[in-house]
Amino acid sequence: MAAKRVILEMGTGNDLHGGDYTKAAIRAVEDAVHHSSLTLIRTLGLDSRSMQVEVTIGVQQPEKVDAGLVKGALPHGQVTVRVVKGGLDVPDEESGDIAVIASAAVAVRLDLPKAK
Repeated sequence: MAAKRVILEMGTGNDLHGGDYTKAAIRAVEDAVHHSSLTLIRTLGLDSRSMQVEVTIGVQQPEKVDAGLVKGALPHGQVTVRVVKGGLDVPDEESGDIAVIASAAVAVRLDLPKAK
């Protein structure tokens, strides 16, 4: 049986100084996760380690995100991270600094028991 998507949360994170794309990505994931409660896992008696957690991160320079560190920000499940072009860079011409804004979509899939 194919796992069903039961949760989809979005989040936004930023790094205001220094242009750290990974830091912005982790903050976006944390923002998304903080909007969710996985009470259905306990309610249905499921093992949280069996969750499939699919993370998509959008930033202007995807190659600058350490997907392994982003993956480590999620405490449960079998996590996959995909980084794509998106988000926003906001340059500060006076200082030469950049603010990075990352977007995250966190989807949780579960193999649900069949209803009787």
